Amino acid sequence: MKLPLLMVLLLVAALPARAAEPLPGASVESLLAAAREGSPDLRMVRLEAEAARERIQPAGALPDPVLRIELENITRNGSQSATLSPSQVGDTKYTLMQPLPFWGKRDLRRDVASAEAEQASGRAADAWSEVAARIKNLYAQYWLTRQALQLTRENIELTRHLEQVAQVRYAGGLAAQQDAIRAQVERSTMDTELVGMETEYHHLMVFINAMLARPIASTLAEPATLRPIPARLDEAALVERLQARNPQLAIEAARVGGAEKSRELAYRNRYPDLTLGVAPMQVQNRVDAWSLMLEMNLPLQQGTRRSQERESERMLEAAAARKEAVGHRLLGELGGALANLDAARTTEQITRDRLLPQAELTFRSALAGYENGKVDFATLLDAQRQIRNARLALLRAQASQQMRLADIERLLGEDL
Repeated sequence: MKLPLLMVLLLVAALPARAAEPLPGASVESLLAAAREGSPDLRMVRLEAEAARERIQPAGALPDPVLRIELENITRNGSQSATLSPSQVGDTKYTLMQPLPFWGKRDLRRDVASAEAEQASGRAADAWSEVAARIKNLYAQYWLTRQALQLTRENIELTRHLEQVAQVRYAGGLAAQQDAIRAQVERSTMDTELVGMETEYHHLMVFINAMLARPIASTLAEPATLRPIPARLDEAALVERLQARNPQLAIEAARVGGAEKSRELAYRNRYPDLTLGVAPMQVQNRVDAWSLMLEMNLPLQQGTRRSQERESERMLEAAAARKEAVGHRLLGELGGALANLDAARTTEQITRDRLLPQAELTFRSALAGYENGKVDFATLLDAQRQIRNARLALLRAQASQQMRLADIERLLGEDL
C-alpha cells in the first residue's frame, strides 16, 4: 500500500537534519585534526611503519625445512622400464632437512629488524612533526593576511574620509586641490595593495587545502584565533625534551642500535650454521632403514668475514657520528628558534606599548592640526602611514611568534 505523497513529505521533514560539519580553518587545531585524517604523506609513512613491524617476526624465524626425494635404481638393473613409482624402483630415500642458524643469530636478526621498525616509526613521527609545523606556519600567514586585509580596508575607508575633509577645506578655500588628489593617489595605492593581499590570501587557502588533501577550491573558515604563546620557556628543560622526544634523534638512536646488532651478527658469523636431517628409506612398500644427517658450513673464508666485521664496525661508528651531528644541529636550531621567539615577543611589546600609541597620538594631532590649518596634508598622510605600519608591525610580530613556536614544537616533536 502506497503512502500519500503529502504524508511522505511530512515524514521527511520530521527527520532530524544532519548537522553540517564545521569548516576547518577557524583555528590551527581544526587544520591539524583534518591533516591527521586526510594527509596522504602521513598515511604513506604510517603504512611503511606498519610494514616494517611485520618484518620483525620473519627475521627471527627458522628457515623453511627442505624435503628431498631420491629414487634409486629406477630400472632395477635393466629388468624393467624406467619408472617413478616409489614401490617399483630399487629403493626410495626421503630426506627431511631443517637448517638451524648458530645460537643467537635469530635473535640478532630479529633485533636488527626491530631497529629498522623503530626507524620507520620515527620517520612517521618526524613526518607528522614536519606536516604539523608547515600547517602551523601556513595558518599564521593565513591569519596575518586576513588581518592585513581588514586593516587595509579600514585604512582605505579612513583615506576616503581624509579625502572628504580635504575636499571640504578646498571648497572653503582653506586648502589646495592637490590635497584631495594626494588622498586619491594614496587610496589607489592601497587598492593595489589590497589586490595583492587578496591574491596571497587565496594562494594560502590553496596551499592549506593541498596539505589537507582537499580540493584546492574548497572553502576554508576565516582564521579567528591564534594559539596562546607560553609566557616563559626554560631552555634547559626544552633541551632535555628535545633529546628525549625529537623524532630525528629517535631515528638515529634506532640506527645506532641496529648497527650494534649488525656488528654482533657479523662476529657471530664466525661460527657455522647447522642442518639436521632424517631420512627413511623405502624398499617396495615398506620402510627398510632410517638415516640421520648433520650438515654444517665451514667458515674458512676468514678474509671475507674480517672485512664484513670491519664494515660493521665502521657502520656503527658512522651511525654514532651521525646521531651526534644531528643532535648538535637540532640544538643549534632550538637556540635560534628561542632567540627569534624572544625577539618577536619583544617587538610585539614595544609596538603595542610604545610605537602604536605614539602613532595614534601623532595621527590625531596631525588630523586636528590639518583641520585647523596648522599642518599640511602631506604630514597628515605620513601620520596615517605610521599608524598603519605600526598596526602591521604588531600583526607581523604576533604571526612571527606563532611561526617560531611552531619551529620549537617541530624540534621537540610535541606541542608545548
